[in-house]
Amino acid sequence: MMAIIRDTYEMDPYSNSLFLFCGKRCDRLKALHFEKDGFVLLYKRLDNGRFQWPRNASEVRNLTRQEYRWLCEGLSIDQPKAIKSVTNKQF
Repeated sequence: MMAIIRDTYEMDPYSNSLFLFCGKRCDRLKALHFEKDGFVLLYKRLDNGRFQWPRNASEVRNLTRQEYRWLCEGLSIDQPKAIKSVTNKQF
């Protein structure tokens, strides 16, 4: 997985990021994260349902921690009733 991140996507696997991969059936999720002393690999399989997963490059995006939690719970990462976080707005 580290080689895929580095060679295919030309990203730094040692960065402070969590890289997510989803199987073809969209019921399994792998996550790779580098800590100071090595890599952490997480694996989750849903018993029922599927993960919301991008179907093409235009749907790929960065996730907030909350969106990641929703994704891992098998929920949509676009929760219509969720309170949106405030970004730096100019007054």
